[in-house]
Amino acid sequence: MSPRLRWRKFVSGFMLTMTGVCALVAVSVLFFILGYLVYHGGTSINWNFFTKLPTPVGENGGGMANAIVGSAKLLLLASLLGVPIGFLGAIYLAEFSGSKVAFVVRYAADLLNGVPSIVIGIFAYSLVVLPFKHFSTLAGGFALGLMMIPITLRSTEEFLLAVPRALREAAMALGASKWKTIATVIVPAAYRGILTAVLLAFARVAGETAPLLFTAFGNRFWSPGWNQPTASLPVMIFTYAVAPYDDWHRQAWAAGLVLLGLILVINIVARAILARGIAVPRA
Repeated sequence: MSPRLRWRKFVSGFMLTMTGVCALVAVSVLFFILGYLVYHGGTSINWNFFTKLPTPVGENGGGMANAIVGSAKLLLLASLLGVPIGFLGAIYLAEFSGSKVAFVVRYAADLLNGVPSIVIGIFAYSLVVLPFKHFSTLAGGFALGLMMIPITLRSTEEFLLAVPRALREAAMALGASKWKTIATVIVPAAYRGILTAVLLAFARVAGETAPLLFTAFGNRFWSPGWNQPTASLPVMIFTYAVAPYDDWHRQAWAAGLVLLGLILVINIVARAILARGIAVPRA
């Protein structure tokens, strides 16, 4: 074997080993975080954690039932705002817009997606909280919904564009209008990708804390209705983590484990749906 060939095989083997090591390190970080959360917060996860309210300051025990329900309400409102706007905007970009309009909208969506979450929180605070003079669940859902819009829009557009053009031409050749083609052919063909985009946007905002500090604020008790401050898991984690009580620290770790588990499940479901590819409806 010539020296040149030996050197090429050595470089190839070395780079293959390095890429494998880097992949292993990347995966190990996730398992290290999971293990760390389980070690510190696993003992605080029990039935009371999911069903009880927080205890008074300085007392042990209690749970975060109000924060779990509050996070669910906030994410529901965020989805009701962000998903329809992002979905319909994606349809416009993929099917109706010209090149100049599409460029401007895509650029604006990418820019909005890169805006720090605390800036979104300040914007929502000045627009929704200050005029009404109080924090609320609605304000928190509004802030998170703004963050969902660009993620849903850009991801959904990509999946709509991935639908074969032949399907569009076949539907219109049979006499279907543009909107009927979109509603009965294009969207059903890309529904798995669209669902994946929604789940990823949902997971993206589930752990946001800064916007909620300016809008939903927090609550030690149940928050009836939608027009009052409400607790949420990210804010409770922040509050408990900076407190001087060991039991609160353990519950903060437990809440972090629950939140990470939720995001992990959402990502796994999204990956499983996406792995099945674009669905092509059959007659």
